Amino acid sequence: MVDSLLDFLAGGLLQVGWLGMLVLLLVFTQLTIFTVTLYLHRSQAHRGVDFHPVLNHFFRFWGWLTTSMITKEWVAIHRKHHAKVETEEDPHSPQTKGIGRVFWRGVELYREARWQRADIEQYGKGAPDDWIERHLYTPHATMGPTLLLLVHFTLFGFAGVAMWAIQMAWIPFWAAGVVNGLGHWWGYRNFESADTSTNLVPWAVWIGGEELHNNHHAFPSSARFAMRRWEFDIGWTVIRGLQAVGLAKVLRVAPRLDIRPNIAVPDGDTLRALLSHRFQAMTDYQRNVFMPALREEAQHAGETLRNLLPRRLRKGLVDDGRWLKPDARAQLQRWVAQRPRIGELVEYRRRLAVLLEARSHDAAERLRQLQAWCHEAEASGIRALQEYSARLKGYALAH
Repeated sequence: MVDSLLDFLAGGLLQVGWLGMLVLLLVFTQLTIFTVTLYLHRSQAHRGVDFHPVLNHFFRFWGWLTTSMITKEWVAIHRKHHAKVETEEDPHSPQTKGIGRVFWRGVELYREARWQRADIEQYGKGAPDDWIERHLYTPHATMGPTLLLLVHFTLFGFAGVAMWAIQMAWIPFWAAGVVNGLGHWWGYRNFESADTSTNLVPWAVWIGGEELHNNHHAFPSSARFAMRRWEFDIGWTVIRGLQAVGLAKVLRVAPRLDIRPNIAVPDGDTLRALLSHRFQAMTDYQRNVFMPALREEAQHAGETLRNLLPRRLRKGLVDDGRWLKPDARAQLQRWVAQRPRIGELVEYRRRLAVLLEARSHDAAERLRQLQAWCHEAEASGIRALQEYSARLKGYALAH
């Protein structure tokens, strides 16, 4: 009798070995990650993909069971993050709240944001509001993890309690800490988006594609996060598999950019492509205009690029030092003021950004301004700017 009790406490009803427990843990945590990235993020928050009702409800149930997160609250907090990114109102920006606080205490920031009920109502529109949501998932959110703990202990004994603890820490660490924190602090950028978002690595299968955070901020409604051939988004792979068996319908993906040769004057196709790929346009400007000009400056000064302008200040040229500290921003402005040619390129970039980010719906006037910008760029005598203008005129959305 005592031996049986000890066996139950050690391994529960199933008596699964450590290797089996590890496999189950990986399956369970991956299901939770998919619930967040596929259902909460890509489907509910951004409407990039729809899932079959049966699959939708599985995701809702699994999220309730393993995270206690309420769909409407998660959706609202994430949408507010995009709407107020890098401002004091952003629920979890390292720029305003500090990387240490977001990385280690991101779950606390999420809980604080939950209490902003007006924001939840404003940004959470369209989230599930059926009987089971109103009577179980929302009012009894903490019941899910409690039930999961009891099931784990019954099936796996004390080892199941350890598995449960890891599951409870998985989303707070990887999503609230790593993605929300490091995803706006460290990594590489494919797109010079109007925030500090970064891609952490080209692939990280255990966080569902969320590691491609800069790509997501450049194209928020896209169901596919990978934008380069060498990037891998496991979440997109799962979506395509579900689509193949009729369980998912992709609604939006980032449009592909085509470059047409020998376009004399920007046209309507140019403008439509630019508005869809404005961050790509800014990225091209940084790489193909600013960087060659900076190398020439360094060569003329007999300096290395690193000595001419530190990396953090070079990055500040993309957005006029918006994310720099005040003293560094002032240093950058003084440096630019001493170099008229660089200053001219800064002004061209600023004018192009204003044109692309304007909220005007007058397409004809915006096209006229784009044509004038290209004409002036080609008359500037700056070769890199002329070549950039020629490329820009050829922008079009790939069919």
